[in-house]
Amino acid sequence: MNILKLGVPKGSLEQATISLFDQAGWKIRSRSRNYFPSINDPEITCALVRSQEMAVYVANGTLDLGLTGLDWILETGAEVAEVCDLVYSKSSDQPCRWVLVVPKDSPIQSIEDLQGKKIATELVNFTRRYLAERNVDAEVQFSWGATEAKAVEGLVDAVVEITETGSTIRAHGLRIVCDLLHTHTRLIANKAALQVPWKKDKIDQIALLLQASLNAHHKVALSMNVPEQKLDAVVQLLPSLHAPTVNHLYEKGWLAVETVVDSDRVRELIPRLRAAGAEGILESELRKIV
Repeated sequence: MNILKLGVPKGSLEQATISLFDQAGWKIRSRSRNYFPSINDPEITCALVRSQEMAVYVANGTLDLGLTGLDWILETGAEVAEVCDLVYSKSSDQPCRWVLVVPKDSPIQSIEDLQGKKIATELVNFTRRYLAERNVDAEVQFSWGATEAKAVEGLVDAVVEITETGSTIRAHGLRIVCDLLHTHTRLIANKAALQVPWKKDKIDQIALLLQASLNAHHKVALSMNVPEQKLDAVVQLLPSLHAPTVNHLYEKGWLAVETVVDSDRVRELIPRLRAAGAEGILESELRKIV
């Protein structure tokens, strides 16, 4: 039987990834103290792999396909095929950013001020390249964790750390100097796997349905009944992918109107639709938009 080897990121992205696959139609089930989750597809096997290592295992063929951040692809320099972007994060819609962080009272105000300084980060290789491209000579140390604390305690002059909102950084009495990299999740594939027709077809299927699921995350379907004479007033209020769908109801003089809208607009849109003459307004969650 043909088998595609899929890497699921272990850690902060794990549950978000499992939820996304579930919405796309694949149910991944983690098992206690087991690094090989089950999946409801006989053509796929799964392995839990840290995001930091995912690109390496995909590049060397241990895995055919995996999800990891752009940051770790750049950090490892692994030669992988980037199939598509999957722009989601573990807790919010804020992009994840690698930022240069210093104590609040530090004299460091720019990248150039790092000349001769000491920096701690998990993203060592990327940070060294970033500084070298700007002719800044600084000592970059690998941090095993608690990176922000090293700046707080004065063990280093600065740290390069990942954040979404920056609130934790500020709460520790630290200051963001600048952003170095905005990162997001990418679906990556082994280059040789893409040369195998059935594997490429399977990878394309997974990419299409994952993206379709993400497209539906912030959309809802609205359906309503509208008197024929009030159709124009209602339709003018409705955004849609192309145009609302309008069908005649059995009862003469009434129409059924359906459309897709951004979920954050619904609270303002429904009262306006009601005032314009729409009745029986129904909001429905979407699973996929292709």
